[in-house]
Amino acid sequence: MPYEFLEHEADIGIRAWGKSLEEAFADGAKALFDIMVDVGKVEPKESVDIQCEGTDIPALFVEWLNTLLTRADIAGLVFGDFKNITITPLAYNLYKLHAKASGEKLDTVRHNIKVEAKAATYHGLKYEIKDGTHYLQCVIDV
Repeated sequence: MPYEFLEHEADIGIRAWGKSLEEAFADGAKALFDIMVDVGKVEPKESVDIQCEGTDIPALFVEWLNTLLTRADIAGLVFGDFKNITITPLAYNLYKLHAKASGEKLDTVRHNIKVEAKAATYHGLKYEIKDGTHYLQCVIDV
């Protein structure tokens, strides 16, 4: 798995990584939804376009996760697949993300409900590149 869960007193930390920044963002999203459901059982039946902005890469990561949570909640979906992620620097201190998230309507039995993720937070927020691998982490409020 290209992500892991981190110890935290009351919430759940996630750390995701990938050979590209886009891959790390996709794996961070998988970690987020794996907190809530068995993400391996989510089928890509519906797709939605996702757009968000952030002042830097770590802030964009938090905005990405929170946008996914909002879109999933509004539509009653769970996501398990994240493709066509593009991250574009627009101006000084502004990045824009476009992506496609795929999933299906939440099935409380088949998806094995775990805990509710309320929001991605800036607590423990970190972005680094080590040996060509991009690492992103934050704490998810549950």
